[in-house]
Amino acid sequence: MSQGPLMPKATAVWLVENTSLAFEQIADFCHLHPLEVKGIADGEVAAGIKGLDPITTGQLTREEIEKAQKSPAHKLKIAVSKVKLPEVKRTTKGPRYTPLSRRQDRPNAILWLLRNHAELKDAQVIRLVGTTKSTIQQIRDRSHWNSGSLQPLDPVTLGLCSQIDLDFEVGKAAKDRPAAVPAESGPTLLPTEVSTAPKGDDEGDEINESAVFAKLKGMQRPHEDDDED
Repeated sequence: MSQGPLMPKATAVWLVENTSLAFEQIADFCHLHPLEVKGIADGEVAAGIKGLDPITTGQLTREEIEKAQKSPAHKLKIAVSKVKLPEVKRTTKGPRYTPLSRRQDRPNAILWLLRNHAELKDAQVIRLVGTTKSTIQQIRDRSHWNSGSLQPLDPVTLGLCSQIDLDFEVGKAAKDRPAAVPAESGPTLLPTEVSTAPKGDDEGDEINESAVFAKLKGMQRPHEDDDED
């Protein structure tokens, strides 16, 4: 996909109001849907947005617009800027920037991470939600000023980080975690087949025979011996 203008809707508003370009041409240049451009022309979309002149901002040339107006099949091409801006490299140091509207949700997100992914290091939590190590410690030991009102909330749902970033940090923490040593197994119960198996016939016969003779001796009555004499 080609690079579009800096302010797509504002540029589309200006092109609709100041040129005879087709809706499809404007939509293609501004990366909008043709129906959205038609809505701009009808006053149903982008109401209150002031048009941005792409010529004065160096995004289009007048010759390019005139060429496209003469040929509906021509696609507008963004002008190449003559001024090259230095590439801004993102630094990994320091906490991640979080919009002001979402900063109040950071403690809830930190609590969620501590409860659901305790394997994460403080540096990983900082990268995910843009906080500080002291704040993490305060939430961990419940010394945070708002600890009583905190609720664990998924940082992805809150928009503080993406699911891809969260999965990456969790996977990295899992790799760094040492493998668990299996515990020594203690004595176990006998299998059901062994504990419920019937006793052998020989053993049962021997026990029964001894018991019978013992009972017979004990059951002999003295007066029976007297009658025989």
